[in-house]
Amino acid sequence: MASTADFKNGLVLVIEGQLWQITEFQHVKPGKGPAFVRTKLKNVVSGKVVDKTYNAGVKVETATVDRRDATYLYRDGNDFVFMDSEDYEQHPLPESLVGDAANFLLESMLVQIAFHNGVPLYLELPVSVELEVTHTEPGLQGDRSSAGTKPATMETGAQINVPLFINTGDRLKVDTRDGGYLGRVNS
Repeated sequence: MASTADFKNGLVLVIEGQLWQITEFQHVKPGKGPAFVRTKLKNVVSGKVVDKTYNAGVKVETATVDRRDATYLYRDGNDFVFMDSEDYEQHPLPESLVGDAANFLLESMLVQIAFHNGVPLYLELPVSVELEVTHTEPGLQGDRSSAGTKPATMETGAQINVPLFINTGDRLKVDTRDGGYLGRVNS
């Protein structure tokens, strides 16, 4: 059990038998009335996001989630195989659990896998990754119809929008949360 004072991003709550992860929270103390906490919760299994408000000081049930460091090894059919960094055990995770993270996975990349009672729940990637551009059209000088961006295909197959000056073969820093371009990496 935890109080609303213990809320932090990443905390997993048990609500009506389902696991929900706190992605955002805000303590609100209005001028009149009791304080409360606004939260944005993401269902660990389905990925559904909901807003929920708690009165300050309320006790909520938390789930024990074990986050373990792992290394991405390879893809085997619809499964992605990871190796635990501590006991070197291999964990095949289904494509449905990996989700959009597959767009940014490179072999030997370090990730975190969250387990609850020995069952893998979700995968956490680093906030940014470095990927090489495998294909992009040359940018035309003066073309501002697309706000100065163009599509580029990365080495993982992900499609992202990049500035016009990016060329095939450039290494880019990409945000794994939204697939946004963060900058060019000097080789």
